[in-house]
Amino acid sequence: MEEALTTVFKALGHPIRRHILDILKQSPKTTGELNDYFPEVTRYAIMKHLKILEDGNLVVVRREGKYRMNFLNAVPLQEIHDRWVGKYMQSTASSLLNLRGIINQKGGNEQMTQATQENKNQFHIEQEVFIEATRDEVFKALTERVEDWWEFRIAPKGVKSSFTFEPVPGGQFIEKWGENEGAIWGNVYYVNAPTEIRLIGHLGMQGAVNSAYTYRLVEKEGGTLLQLSHLASGILQENWEQDHKKGWEYLLGTLLKTYVEKK
Repeated sequence: MEEALTTVFKALGHPIRRHILDILKQSPKTTGELNDYFPEVTRYAIMKHLKILEDGNLVVVRREGKYRMNFLNAVPLQEIHDRWVGKYMQSTASSLLNLRGIINQKGGNEQMTQATQENKNQFHIEQEVFIEATRDEVFKALTERVEDWWEFRIAPKGVKSSFTFEPVPGGQFIEKWGENEGAIWGNVYYVNAPTEIRLIGHLGMQGAVNSAYTYRLVEKEGGTLLQLSHLASGILQENWEQDHKKGWEYLLGTLLKTYVEKK
């Protein structure tokens, strides 16, 4: 843990690398697109900065055709927040879409964006979190034990609800309350346990939206690397991408990680 934090702080120690993270916070970029933001810096230097950010797990790289896409992975920042800030703050988040401001910039004010109906029609989130547990343990926590750590609810305020998750093709990740009320968070369409599971589900979004998310689990020395991919398209409100980024950071980087590692 200490070694990982040292790598994160090293990655944050250069202004160009911090600027790169600011750019990626808005949207993923290719290496060439990032280089265009720094005309005074060589492409080779930008690649070196990206490698340091990747080593710190602050940037996740995915290949899309012939392009190398760089995604912000703010989970390590969430872990820093939890260690030095979170213990002094009381979480007031009640749903995935209401979670905002988990990571505050120094000297900045939290910006609460008013949702509108006319905005970009897709987003793509890639995140990674390292969990000190076996792949089987992480997979079981993600699925069969999701009720123990998944904090967000769609149920009306003040109404108690419960979760079940069937990790089989055609299975459902479902929240139920009352006698016949409930909501489906995801439908399972692919399972390769304990390596990968894919779902289609709204994740708190309403209206004409398609949303798909995937958990991939990679065995590493000392634990498991959980990789999340979340793609959404349709009529999206402007705050949904940032809210889901922060929501996933909190769900996986804090709630799931803490739950599994304390067992």
